[in-house]
Amino acid sequence: MPNCLRIVMAQINLLVGDVRGNARQVIEAATRARDELHAQVVVFPELALTGYPPEDLLLRPGMQMHVLAALERIKHEVRGIHIVVGHPQHATGGLYNAASVIRDGHILATAHKQHLPNYSVFDEKRYFTPGSEPCVVDIEGVRLGITICEDIWSPDPVQQAKAAGARCILNLNASP
Repeated sequence: MPNCLRIVMAQINLLVGDVRGNARQVIEAATRARDELHAQVVVFPELALTGYPPEDLLLRPGMQMHVLAALERIKHEVRGIHIVVGHPQHATGGLYNAASVIRDGHILATAHKQHLPNYSVFDEKRYFTPGSEPCVVDIEGVRLGITICEDIWSPDPVQQAKAAGARCILNLNASP
């Protein structure tokens, strides 16, 4: 019999720029998903910690400090469930639209959005560097690929994750 996971999709009302408040909502929803729904994984929206779309707030020098503090708070306060949360991440090569998998105080994996929309109300290429690598993480014996929003519309990120061993894809998204 294949491994099974109970996955909760947390659709919560996040506010652009309210990193502390958004982190509090993530912690509360993760705790509810674990305790009330007996979830093993809870998935939050794209850029959940900043709200979507954060636009020029990403250019503020203190924004990344707030995001890192929020990630630390989540890592410290939530145990017993895998959390997949979207956030901006400064890393080698630039600023990424990222999603991190957190469990019991540790970041297990981080995905970088590969396909950045730049049409209509979307202006992600102005702020973010596209990722290029798949993100696959083992959760309770199930290999999950993590993609972000527009990545699911293109075959490349999913095929990369499948080639890296993913049996299922979790896709975070948000839209203004």
